[in-house]
Amino acid sequence: MPREPVVLTGSRVVLSVPVASDLDRVTELCQGKAVAAWTTVPSPYTRTDAETFVLGLVVEGWANATSCTWGLRLSPDGELNGMVGLDGIRDGEAELGYWLAPELRGTGLMSEAVAAVLEYAFAPTGQDGLGLERVVWHAFTGNAASAAVARRAGFRFEGLRRRGGTQRGRRLDDWQAGLLRDDQRVPAAGWPDETFVQRDPELR
Repeated sequence: MPREPVVLTGSRVVLSVPVASDLDRVTELCQGKAVAAWTTVPSPYTRTDAETFVLGLVVEGWANATSCTWGLRLSPDGELNGMVGLDGIRDGEAELGYWLAPELRGTGLMSEAVAAVLEYAFAPTGQDGLGLERVVWHAFTGNAASAAVARRAGFRFEGLRRRGGTQRGRRLDDWQAGLLRDDQRVPAAGWPDETFVQRDPELR
């Protein structure tokens, strides 16, 4: 069933669907070094890429109930400062993804946003949630910043997938973790030591 975009809120963040007025900001942030290094967005990133994503993929994902994408803001009418979403929604599962503006990294804002998204993901459909049973997280090996957010959210590390991810035509090793609806939302043991270290300080 098609879904209407919903607004999610935390104590410091507002999550709302990105719109046409966000295109320049999305273009700016997706040209950042860390976003290019750790995600699968096109690189170099152009305003046309932002239009394809915001005006196409985001709209289609909500309309087809296959993905839910939110822009992270500090107020209801505020500037977009990041993105968080659930993709591949099917059979009670979805994949969580996120990125944040460099000036706000290390503030805990993304952890707050992820917590709000997970509440929506696992809430029963009768309570205006998605009713999911499992959310999965992937990151290319070395992305300790993303891993830290997933750990704090309660994700359980499930292993390294050798060349399990694809980035612009290259196959790369990636980490996988999962969170079930009934799991406690507290940091879990079992994550590899290297997920606690950011390899390249310039990518923070």
